Amino acid sequence: MDAYAIADAEIVLEVLQVEGGMNQKIFRAKDFYAGLIFIFFGVLALWEGRHYGMGTASRMGPGYLPNVLGAILILLGLIISGRSLWLGSETIKPGAFHPLVLVTLAALAFTFLIQPLGLVLATLALVGISSIGSGEFRLRETVLLYLVLAVLAAGLFVYLLKIPLRVWP
Repeated sequence: MDAYAIADAEIVLEVLQVEGGMNQKIFRAKDFYAGLIFIFFGVLALWEGRHYGMGTASRMGPGYLPNVLGAILILLGLIISGRSLWLGSETIKPGAFHPLVLVTLAALAFTFLIQPLGLVLATLALVGISSIGSGEFRLRETVLLYLVLAVLAAGLFVYLLKIPLRVWP
């Protein structure tokens, strides 16, 4: 292990000051930080939906969905982060951001390529780029996944739902 990996592991398992002077370790750092991300997006949804009319469950207003989903995200974030304080130990691997970056790039590539290249080739870019992010890349499984997704996406969105998407360039 290099010095950066050891330093990262020490930061992940650092001791937090909890109210009352108690010290508590974060054992499942992945869960803890995932919960914080849920809470962040929940607060963001509540903030964005604050000026819209709420409505009721039977007559939903424009603010109903962002407010309800924001509250659900905050609740899930609190549960996930709370559980991380008493479950068994697990640390974040040093290269954990590599898959996140590649999956984000894959989604962006799909977004920008669907108009000029069509649904089938944009799906190829999506699956190809995101599969590189996996530490267990297998060509046969990636090709099979691409074929299944391309057929399902074209069949569902273009032919069944009649969404005006180009299938091919």
